[in-house]
Amino acid sequence: MMLATQRWKTMIEEEHAQSERIRGAVPPPDDHWRPYAQQFRADPRRTDDSLVNRLLQEVTPDHTVLDVGAGGGRLALPLALRCRHLVAVEPSSSMCAVLRQQVSECSIRNVSVVEAHWEEAEVDAADVVLCAHVMYVVSGIERFVRKLETHARERVLVLLYQARPQSQLHPLWKRVHGEERLPLPSLPEFEEVLSELGIDAHVELLPPQPARGFDDQEQALEQLGRRLYLAPDSRQMAALEGMLPDLLEEMDGGFAIRGAKLREPGLVWWQPQRAPR
Repeated sequence: MMLATQRWKTMIEEEHAQSERIRGAVPPPDDHWRPYAQQFRADPRRTDDSLVNRLLQEVTPDHTVLDVGAGGGRLALPLALRCRHLVAVEPSSSMCAVLRQQVSECSIRNVSVVEAHWEEAEVDAADVVLCAHVMYVVSGIERFVRKLETHARERVLVLLYQARPQSQLHPLWKRVHGEERLPLPSLPEFEEVLSELGIDAHVELLPPQPARGFDDQEQALEQLGRRLYLAPDSRQMAALEGMLPDLLEEMDGGFAIRGAKLREPGLVWWQPQRAPR
């Protein structure tokens, strides 16, 4: 029987191998998030975000917070407004640029940005460590989780969906490429990993969230083509463009994939077993 950590690694390796095979001559981007980074801007003082409101319950004004994979700061900045100091670790230069821009625009002065992958980041321990929607592609899951633990004084918080964020594209993958998309590990597999590592974690299912949409059909074609690894002038891209009228529906001033399932997030939390360094 395959160990949970090995199964996690194997799922990622098989998904990546499929991606490389389908990608063919389309080169991988230097910064995957560059085309999407601006979409991760959000008002840090918003009060209508149920996820932010839930996370704020975990933080006090005396806490220090470490956000691993902070992106453009959608969660980090609201938490920074509540806590004493927040360190945001983020490897994407485009995401860091959005994060720093928002820190400046919103006059938030208690945020430090560390542009690095978590595995290589050198940061101090914090009271609360948050890692939101990062682990789907982390093949060395045990090392990653253990480092979260050793940097948390009071609590580790992990957010993952029941199915990977791009699972809404899986039916499209079959139509375009003629084969099923291999899944990445997500919340169910993570629970198995934690059990194998001897971590007694709590899992709280949060309200479902709609999948991220598109501003217009042009943006939808560009982003869907990129996520499906289609060359801009290819026959497959032309076929995808022909699918758009049936594929998309107007929603909230933009467009969404018709019939896309709501994303089901889970909050996993536990008290660290090892003393932080």
